[in-house]
Amino acid sequence: MTHYALIMLAAGLGIPVLAALNAALGKLIGSPASAAVVLFLIALVATILYALIAGPQALAKIPAAPKHLLLAGVLVAFYVLSITHVAPHFGVGNAVFFVLIGQLISAAAIDHFGLFGAQVSPLTLTRAAGISVMALGVWITQMA
Repeated sequence: MTHYALIMLAAGLGIPVLAALNAALGKLIGSPASAAVVLFLIALVATILYALIAGPQALAKIPAAPKHLLLAGVLVAFYVLSITHVAPHFGVGNAVFFVLIGQLISAAAIDHFGLFGAQVSPLTLTRAAGISVMALGVWITQMA
């Protein structure tokens, strides 16, 4: 289980870096949308290489998947476009702060209801208090 935590820690460390880098690129070239296109092209190449190494047979199963599962791509595009556009005006810290609050709310709902096949983890008072403390901690760091 520790390796999962480390992978997700690395992913979390990368989100603000992604936001700052893509925001800077968008500002430099004058187009957040074009910066997002570059990001997605590079991400696509990297992901294709990984899929080929991990086992390309899974790609053949995609047409049979429920179509609503493919909306995740729209959410990724929305995140990248919004953070690339907003961060230069609002600050990377502020932008990521609101992303984190949104993630806490969304994750709690997904876990509570077991949405999209997720493992059910009910939102107890203790868990809600923990999420609130996390949100408060993120807010305090932004106010400092």
